[in-house]
Amino acid sequence: MRRCRTTDKTHDDASIGIFDSGYGGLTVLKEIAFRLPQESTVFIGDSARCPYGPRDLDEVKRFTLQICSHLVSLGCKLIVIACNTATAAGLKAAQMAFDIPIVGVIEAGSRAAVHMTHTRRVGVIATEGTIKSNAYRDAIVNLDAGIEIHSKATPAFVEIAELGLKHENNTRRVNDRNICADTFGDDWEEYLRIANDYLVPLIDADIDTLVLGCTHFPIIEPLISEVLGESIHLVSSAEETARDVASILERRGALASGSSATSHRFFTTSNATDEFAEFGALVLGNEDIEVEHLDLPEYKG
Repeated sequence: MRRCRTTDKTHDDASIGIFDSGYGGLTVLKEIAFRLPQESTVFIGDSARCPYGPRDLDEVKRFTLQICSHLVSLGCKLIVIACNTATAAGLKAAQMAFDIPIVGVIEAGSRAAVHMTHTRRVGVIATEGTIKSNAYRDAIVNLDAGIEIHSKATPAFVEIAELGLKHENNTRRVNDRNICADTFGDDWEEYLRIANDYLVPLIDADIDTLVLGCTHFPIIEPLISEVLGESIHLVSSAEETARDVASILERRGALASGSSATSHRFFTTSNATDEFAEFGALVLGNEDIEVEHLDLPEYKG
């Protein structure tokens, strides 16, 4: 039987562990840092095996357990699986395997959508792996079985978001969540056509709420909103997950004391640490970050 951590304390200055298959989870880290500025973090981007979306879910579950095991070994007090595909594939297994709280991005986004919808017609856009897992559908139905759910795999949105980050001089736009027409220049009309192909069927289904079921997607909110208009509300799993993290740590008496200096460590399994640092600086607001290469040890659980 696993031994649970004691909770008879008022503060815990250990780090929050966060991981994703690549860059997208940095949007979750940004929201956590905004809501909990006194907290230290460790972020792992598994860029060497990215993307997770097209992979077999059992394979992604093994990756999830491997990375969670490493974050536990670093002494993290809570882990956020900041990847929808990894949440769908490995959250339950990770929660059973480790003694610290582990949260994913699907429950938080689903709960917000249920609370937000008035017509009880909700759309979900995500990677192929997340959509095939039915994780959002199951989570939403568990909260309100009467909600009508319309799901759509939108894999090209991941690439569009990363291309937006690569565009020169767009730091201000990323900071304002405003990667828009002037960011993409001549490519904007092509990306708008792709967005229309993806989103018009959801509009035709008369949804009033859309879950951004990939942590890349908040980066291109303006592109998505350009097609949807103002009548459809967007749910960012990054924002909702940050609220969940704050609530869990507060209830457990595990918020950082604020008396120690915070640290933010970044790792990537890719050798392209400079590229990862460049993306990270853009998403996090032009901060100068250092990224270390990480060779993950095999999971022995």
